Amino acid sequence: MNSRRDFLQKITATAFSIPLVAGISPKSFSSTSLPQENDKVLRVALMGLGSYANRVADAMKDCKRAKITGVISGTPSKIKVWQARFNIPDKNCYNYENFDAIKNNPDIDAVYIITPNALHHPQCLRVAAAGKHVICEKPMSINAKEGREMVEACKKAGVHLLIGYRMHFEANTKEIVRMRSEGELGKIMFFQGLSGFIIGDPSQWRLNRELAGGGAMMDIGIYSINGSRYMVGEDPIWVTAQETKTDPVKFKEGVDETIQFQMGFPSGAVASCLSTYSMNYLDKFYLNGKKGFAEMQPSTGYGPIKSWTHKGRLDLPHVTHQTTQMDEMAGIILDGKVPMIPVDGEEGWKDMVIIDAIFEAVKTGRKVEIKYV
Repeated sequence: MNSRRDFLQKITATAFSIPLVAGISPKSFSSTSLPQENDKVLRVALMGLGSYANRVADAMKDCKRAKITGVISGTPSKIKVWQARFNIPDKNCYNYENFDAIKNNPDIDAVYIITPNALHHPQCLRVAAAGKHVICEKPMSINAKEGREMVEACKKAGVHLLIGYRMHFEANTKEIVRMRSEGELGKIMFFQGLSGFIIGDPSQWRLNRELAGGGAMMDIGIYSINGSRYMVGEDPIWVTAQETKTDPVKFKEGVDETIQFQMGFPSGAVASCLSTYSMNYLDKFYLNGKKGFAEMQPSTGYGPIKSWTHKGRLDLPHVTHQTTQMDEMAGIILDGKVPMIPVDGEEGWKDMVIIDAIFEAVKTGRKVEIKYV
C-alpha cells in the first residue's frame, strides 16, 4: 500500500459489523446535527489537490454548511480538472505564487491547507495575512516553534485557525469521551495507542525529512498522541521514548521508522504508545479506568469505527468523517460553536510540543519533562 490513506481505508473497510447492544443509548451521537434555520455556508478553497484533498472534496458534496468555491495548486492541469468537477470560475483559482490575492476575493472565507507538513507554516501565515480563516491538516507544522507562530499570526489577523482533527467529531469517539468526562469509567489509569502501517513508495514526500519533518510520528503516530489527550482528558507532563530502525536506507537520518513512547499525566495516569511505518493493522485505542474501560479498533481509520466498553458494544452509525468535520468547522467559524473536543490552533500546538519532546527523548535516552510554554 502506498500511503497512510490506503491503509486507513483498507483496515476500516474490512472491519466486521456488530450490532448495537440493547440498552446503550449514547448521548453524544446526535450532536453532529446543525441548526436547520441557519443557511449560511462556509466557502472554502482547498490548497494542495492531492489524494486527501480529493477525499475531502468528495465528502464535502454532502455538507450542508460548507462548500468548495476555490482551489490553490502548483499544477495547472489539476486546476482545470477541479474547475470542471466543482464549477469553479477562473477568478477563484490560484497557484502558490499568487494566492495572496485571495484577500480581495469575497467568494472565499477559508483556506484548507492540505500540503506537505513543512509548507503548512509559511502558507498559513500568508492565508492569515490575507484575512482568511485557516483550516490546516495535521500535523499543523514540523515543530512547536512554527506552530506557535501560526497561532499568533491567526490571532493577530483576527481569523480562526482550525486543525483537521476529523476524529474530534466522530460519534464513537465523542461517546467515549462523554463517558469518561461524566465519570462512568472512574479514575483513568492507563491509555494505549497503536498507530502504524507499512509505508510504500520510498520516494514519497512523507519519507523526505525536509518536507515531512520526520517520519511515522508526524504522519500516523500523532493520532496516538492526540488520542491520548482527549481520551485521558489531560495533557501529558513527561515522556520517554525509544526508536527502532530496521531499514536505514528507506528511513534515512531524521526519518523515524518505529518509535515506542510512554507518557505520564498530572493525575498519575500513564500511556504506552507505538508509532510505526513497518507494521500493518495497528489502529487501536484502549482506555482503562477504575470503574470500566473503552476500546476502539479501528480507532482512527476512515470508518466505520468499531468500539466497545465494559457496558457493551457501541459501533455507532458511520457518517463520513470529513463531511461531519467540515460542517462542524463551519459552525465554529460562522456561528461560534464550541466543539466537545477542541480543534483550534492551540490544540495542534500542544501535539507539536509533545512530538518535540518525544524526539528529544529518543535522542537523549532520558525522561523529558513537557513544558507548554
